[in-house]
Amino acid sequence: MRILVTGATGQVGRHLVAQLHEAGHDVRALTRDPAKADLPPGVRVVAGDLTDTATLGPAFEGVEGIHLITFGGDGFDDLTNGSEIIDLAEQHGIGRATVLGGWSPTSVENALMSSTIQWSILQPVEFMGNALEWAEEIRASRTVSMLAAYPSAIVHEADIASVAATALTEDGHEGRSYPLTGPEALTPRERTRILAEATGQDIAFVQLTEDGERARLRGYGYDDDYVEFGIQLATNPPDAAGVVLPTVEEVTGHPARTFTQWAQEHAGRFRATP
Repeated sequence: MRILVTGATGQVGRHLVAQLHEAGHDVRALTRDPAKADLPPGVRVVAGDLTDTATLGPAFEGVEGIHLITFGGDGFDDLTNGSEIIDLAEQHGIGRATVLGGWSPTSVENALMSSTIQWSILQPVEFMGNALEWAEEIRASRTVSMLAAYPSAIVHEADIASVAATALTEDGHEGRSYPLTGPEALTPRERTRILAEATGQDIAFVQLTEDGERARLRGYGYDDDYVEFGIQLATNPPDAAGVVLPTVEEVTGHPARTFTQWAQEHAGRFRATP
């Protein structure tokens, strides 16, 4: 099966490209800069920008299935040209699609739902890879400092990819929205402990006040609206954040990967260079 993966160099996209390629599918990977893609040999890397529909025609040619993301550009803003993208996919006879979505439909999802394409929407509660945002602080001071203390059922990016691969290549998943979690709900403090064990170093969790969290988020360059959104999320998390679901195993047939496994895979990112 010939499958186009958009967002192919992202956290989920890389896993999906590799899994589909290993399964013997004809994988086409879309990226804005093919020279920097660094994807497996045998994967055809094609140039295209989801924010500019006019660049996508050659990538869509001859494709049977497509994995879509809902954001693009340097700022990772929601795509506003979803209807154009889906119209183009229909024109090229693409019959099946998965979307890495969120909990609020975007233009891509809305257009796909009213199209003739068989679709499945993936809704991860939170990526395990979000912990990479802590890497710089851990390397510098062996601490993780934040306000949020609630448990989150974080999911491994490879499991999100596995659900996408299954939905793209097997029947029975059309018209389904799949909320995705890992096998356990962990607080930031618990994740910090797991990272300490994986890296073989002492890492302390520092509970911030709201003012401390504002300063931390501003330090990343976020504007005031995003800072206040972060405060609200930390103090009033969605009820679904800590609910563990069996979706990954039900769809793929294998248990969801643990954060311990993720931490072992990425331990080097959290160690200071000697």
